[in-house]
Amino acid sequence: MATNTNNKFPPAINDVEQQGTVLELQEANKEDFDYSKRAQWLRAAVLGANDGLVSTASLMMGVGAVKQDIKAMILTGFAGLVAGACSMAIGEFVSVYSQLDIELAQMKRDEQRGGNNNGGKQENGGEEKGEKESLPNPLQAAAASALAFSVGAMVPLLAASFIRNYNARLGVVVGAVSLALVVFGCLGAVLGKAPVVRSSARVLVGGLMAMAITFGLTKLIGSSAL
Repeated sequence: MATNTNNKFPPAINDVEQQGTVLELQEANKEDFDYSKRAQWLRAAVLGANDGLVSTASLMMGVGAVKQDIKAMILTGFAGLVAGACSMAIGEFVSVYSQLDIELAQMKRDEQRGGNNNGGKQENGGEEKGEKESLPNPLQAAAASALAFSVGAMVPLLAASFIRNYNARLGVVVGAVSLALVVFGCLGAVLGKAPVVRSSARVLVGGLMAMAITFGLTKLIGSSAL
């Protein structure tokens, strides 16, 4: 009797340990899955905002290199905002729609391949439903890209709108854009679990280089043409 009683406890302890291990694995897989699903929206939002910020600021700096009129800078920035948002939305829509067509075609081939296996169909019914629900949405991706681009483009526009002095206006635009680049770089690094300092520095240096090159080349070509 004593031997039988002692033999009942180890399996119970092993069951508890196994359940704890399974729960830890499930939590780890859930975290990995969340980060992988977040990648698409993170890419669209961060890249859209950075593109809007850098391209609009570079356009405004290029025009400001040859014309000191505030209206010319603001109109150029606004035109860049509209054109860039439309371009980002259309490009993202076409890209994501192509991805959607490829995934739907692959799912259809998988269904045809397993058409003769009724048991396999029943087992994979829940998985196919989950796959269809996780398919990318082209309209949502296009809207997110256009919105992110517009948010980024508004930074240099707002920075330059209320400053009449030419030199002060250029300095404020560069300062506001630099701060926004650091913020966007930090946000993307935090959400994507990447090194914050390295990501922010890369985004900042790239944006400043784009503005400097646009300003310098436009001023050079404008002065030689005049």
